[in-house]
Amino acid sequence: MRSGVIAQKLGMTRVFTDSGEHVPVTVLKVDGCQVVAHRTMERNGYTAVQLGIGHAKVKNVSKAERSRFAVAQVEPKLKLAEFRVGEDGLLPVGAEITADHFVVGQFVDVTGTSIGKGFAGGMKRWNFGGLRATHGVSISHRSLGSTGGRQDPGKTFKNKKMGGHLGTERVTTLNLKVVQTDVERGLILVEGAVPGVAGGWIFIRDAVKKSLPKDTPMPGKFRLPGATAESGAQTAEG
Repeated sequence: MRSGVIAQKLGMTRVFTDSGEHVPVTVLKVDGCQVVAHRTMERNGYTAVQLGIGHAKVKNVSKAERSRFAVAQVEPKLKLAEFRVGEDGLLPVGAEITADHFVVGQFVDVTGTSIGKGFAGGMKRWNFGGLRATHGVSISHRSLGSTGGRQDPGKTFKNKKMGGHLGTERVTTLNLKVVQTDVERGLILVEGAVPGVAGGWIFIRDAVKKSLPKDTPMPGKFRLPGATAESGAQTAEG
C-alpha cells in the first residue's frame, strides 16, 4: 500500500482528447509535499507516513512543532496529514513527493471538506419533495410536513431528517481518473469534480476498489532534498 498525497485545489477546467472530446477536470497542485515523520509498528502500533504541505510562518508555529520540523530538517508546514502504508511503503523523511507519483490513467480516491452552505431546509438538504402547489396549501410549499404523530408516537424520533446546517463535512469521492500530470508545475488533473472550495486542502490516494497499473512507481515518486533526479522508479511489477 502506497502513500497518498496532500494537494491544493485550484479549480476546474477542461482538456481535449485526441478525438476532440472535452473532459472536465479538477486541477490539484502538489507543491512542497514532504515526508515529516514515520509511524512504525514497534513504536506506534501501526505503519504510516506523516506528510506536510504549505509554508507556515515560524512565528505561527509552536516551539514543540518547530522542534519536530527541525528533527526532520523540513521547513514548517501549514497542513499535516497521515497516510497508512505497508512496511515497504515508507518514504524517506524529508523526501518531496512529485506529481508523477500517480500514473496517467489510474484511478484515485479524493477526500476534501465540502463547501459550507449554512442553514438549509429539508428540500435542499435532504431532497424532500415539499407540499402540493395548490389544493389548500399556502405559504408552506417547501415545508417538511409532519415530523411526528400527535398521540402515536407522540414525539419526533431521533435522527429525523429536518432542516439544519449543510456542508462543511468530510467527503470522499471514489474512482476518479487521473487525466494528466505536470511535474514541473506540480499539477495533477483529475477527471470530474472534487469536494471542497478552491484553495482548500485535498487528500489523494490510490483507489481502494481499483487495481494499480503495472507501471505504478513503488513505493512512489519523490525527490530527495538537494537532488535533481527523481527516485522511486521501481514499478509495481518489480
